[in-house]
Amino acid sequence: MTEAALQSISDRLAAAYDGTAIAPVREELADGGIDAAYRVQQLTVDAWRAAGRRVVGRKIGLTSVVVQQQLGVDQPDYGALTADMSLVSGEPVPAGALIQPRVEAEVALVLGDDVDHADLTLAELTRAIDYLVPSIEIVDSRITGWDITILDTIADNASSAMYALGTRPVAPGDIELRDAEMTMTVNGETASTGTGAACLGHPYIAALWLARRMSELGTHLRAGDVVLTGALGPMVDLKPGDEVEAAIAGLGTVRTSWEASS
Repeated sequence: MTEAALQSISDRLAAAYDGTAIAPVREELADGGIDAAYRVQQLTVDAWRAAGRRVVGRKIGLTSVVVQQQLGVDQPDYGALTADMSLVSGEPVPAGALIQPRVEAEVALVLGDDVDHADLTLAELTRAIDYLVPSIEIVDSRITGWDITILDTIADNASSAMYALGTRPVAPGDIELRDAEMTMTVNGETASTGTGAACLGHPYIAALWLARRMSELGTHLRAGDVVLTGALGPMVDLKPGDEVEAAIAGLGTVRTSWEASS
């Protein structure tokens, strides 16, 4: 694919952030495949940086084997997180900021050191983690009706939108994430449940995949980066006025909401 064709896709996806979703882009990306989709994503992120937005981490998607099977893929994907996507627990998403949002509960880790090896080991990753917090990721798609394949979602920055982080850091050695139980409620009603094992078997396995994959593509995770490691249970539609709370055993709780239009 030509750089001009990839730039055209990036421009259309960027324009869709005004609230008007676009048709799927997978047919245009079919010849270039996953590498071309990541190139579109990078062009979008480069434009954000040029406009003054700061990249502060990454999110991992497609960590559920069931979802991978639905999309016919055998790997997760990832996207960039910028500072203006971040919410403090309890802070609402502004009205009108999203198109067709969904929410999912995840373990977030914050790195204390750089990780920049394509053959990174689990021990090296574990040593690099500063602390853990619970998170709610608000995902959104700039593709009409969530009609996506892996090519669509990668190009669309892994369907990222915003995320809320808990405020009580937990040391990595103080919790066994694989068995940690998660419950997410919407308006006080249980909407999603799961455990750390739902995230590629363990959230650290997902983070290890991310670090290695980024290194293969010539980028790296850095000290201070936030990593959203992937959903611990099914994602749930978010509607204006909804109040969401996620509790992860050993990590605590995190809350957010979507402001209703006045």
